[in-house]
Amino acid sequence: MTTTHFKWLGYTEGVSFLLLLFIAMPLKYMAGIPLAVSIVGAAHGFLFVAYVLAAMYMAWRLRWGFKVLTLAVTASVIPFGPFLLEKRVLPSTEKTSN
Repeated sequence: MTTTHFKWLGYTEGVSFLLLLFIAMPLKYMAGIPLAVSIVGAAHGFLFVAYVLAAMYMAWRLRWGFKVLTLAVTASVIPFGPFLLEKRVLPSTEKTSN
């Protein structure tokens, strides 16, 4: 896995989380359509696990410190977190790993 693949996985996980929070959950609780959460929730769950495993792999491969790994995992549970991680943290790790 390359840094580019990890960034794309982060974007995908981040978008799935936002879809779950701002579209699927309102559909379930305001419109009575629980199927949206079932579908988007399952996709997001898969992407979340893949993202955390990928973060652990990238931490090992690029020799990230504990702080960067913790930020990456924490970013996955905060809305817009993966986007902020990619813009603010990952560029500095790319410079130091080359």
